[in-house]
Amino acid sequence: MFESNVYGFGSMLRRYLEFYKISQSEFADRIGVTQKHVNSIINNKCDISVDLMIAISLITDIDLNLILGMEEEKKIHNYLKEKFETEKEVNNYLKKFHINELQEKNWLSFKDITSPVQNTIDLLEYLNIRDFEVLKSYNNKKILYKKKDDADEIKVSLWLAHCDKIARNQKVEEYKKENINKLLKELESIRIEKLNEEKLIKLFNKYGIYLVIEEALKGSKLRGCTSVKINNPAIYMTKLYKDKASFYFALYHEIGHVKSDYNMAKSKVIIDSNENIEKRADNFALNTMIRTDIWDKIVKNVDKVESICNDNHIPICFVTSRLAKEGIIKYSSTLYNKYKENI
Repeated sequence: MFESNVYGFGSMLRRYLEFYKISQSEFADRIGVTQKHVNSIINNKCDISVDLMIAISLITDIDLNLILGMEEEKKIHNYLKEKFETEKEVNNYLKKFHINELQEKNWLSFKDITSPVQNTIDLLEYLNIRDFEVLKSYNNKKILYKKKDDADEIKVSLWLAHCDKIARNQKVEEYKKENINKLLKELESIRIEKLNEEKLIKLFNKYGIYLVIEEALKGSKLRGCTSVKINNPAIYMTKLYKDKASFYFALYHEIGHVKSDYNMAKSKVIIDSNENIEKRADNFALNTMIRTDIWDKIVKNVDKVESICNDNHIPICFVTSRLAKEGIIKYSSTLYNKYKENI
């Protein structure tokens, strides 16, 4: 069991009173509470209100943030005591949150990796939630995602929290509905070039859309998602793409969600919605990458792919990738491999 009494401000207050030779009753009079209340604080048997923390800080000159931090540690310690019987159980549970990988990727700097209490505090602050029980109910309410196994949910939550942190540092312009068409127009020229993440991010920010492109956690099959931050759409993309065509398909898919599902994304993070909504986003991606009339022309004139693409400013890899996926050409064909653009 967790029997340690090292957490909470009480032990520090005890040392303070002993050092300055102040009795509990005298200190109680100074802060306007009973001697019994002070005794409870010293023995970490009660929570300290914020008003009382402020009063104690003013009287003792102990930094208020230090008091708040110590009381937060005590609350987390008590929470873990209720949830687990041993520290080993806590550590095994915390492994589900991929602490080592978070540290390796520099997504989260743990203040004391040896302390389960501090690790819990760091994780809850990182996820911006009160406790681990809230995480599941929050995800059920806020995330449209069909894969509901706990392991994948945790990876998704950790990745989303990381992307949120990056997005907060981006400066985006005001978003307007007509921005989508302007964005798509500029994308037509950028997509011809070699994939440049920084250039893409600046373009999306220019039209009021957050764009984050970040590695997913190991074993995650997450591709991307769409949400709305206040009024600005946010598109988060993983790097699980080996070629430019598949990356742009996923990117256009998310733009399709922004265009058609903006209101839904205000209350939900759209990762995997119902079949009709996802199919609509897929069709938007396909038709935006290659217009339907041009695609029909390509299918009838596969031997003229290069010239058709050049005439219409379409990356040839978009066409060859789709031709292979639809079985019109083989992935082993010279045409496919000649224009495949790896990333």
